[in-house]
Amino acid sequence: MTQDERWMIKYKEVVEFINTNHRNPLRHRIEEHDMLNWLKANRKKMNAGDMQEPRLSMFKDLLAICEQYRRKNQYA
Repeated sequence: MTQDERWMIKYKEVVEFINTNHRNPLRHRIEEHDMLNWLKANRKKMNAGDMQEPRLSMFKDLLAICEQYRRKNQYA
């Protein structure tokens, strides 16, 4: 499995989670840590300018979805 395939699997997992639960992954739930860490790591890569297209545009779309559900994490 290539890195691109692994990235796409994680991307789809995070998008599906947010669309299903109508919230972002919580840092307080251990089962959601992988998704949260993936988001943070990719956000760091994007801010450092290390992320290439097509990942960059897909990740920006994902961040727009995350922003839509921002602050809806409390008491999930």
